[in-house]
Amino acid sequence: MPRPNPAQLACGSATVILSALALLLVTQTRSGTGVTVVATAALALGLLVAVALPVRRPADRGRPAAGSLPAQRGPVRAGTGDSGTGDSGSGQRVPQPSLHR
Repeated sequence: MPRPNPAQLACGSATVILSALALLLVTQTRSGTGVTVVATAALALGLLVAVALPVRRPADRGRPAAGSLPAQRGPVRAGTGDSGTGDSGSGQRVPQPSLHR
């Protein structure tokens, strides 16, 4: 299960607080059992709102669009001033380190 993003946490938390206050004011309960039922209902509603909120994913810029081919570039050499757009070099790609585990 993916982790919730900050927007999901904020909306879920706000829903819990506001729905608990609204239910307590509407029902005017003063017993411990009533408060427990209201708190449980507010938590369930907050969880439902947080899960139902769409997850926003960053645009994946690393993949080319469907049907297009990525541009081939030559390797970039440090200190030569080569921007990597020329055909100098062997044409092999240099592996890049990944931050993904």
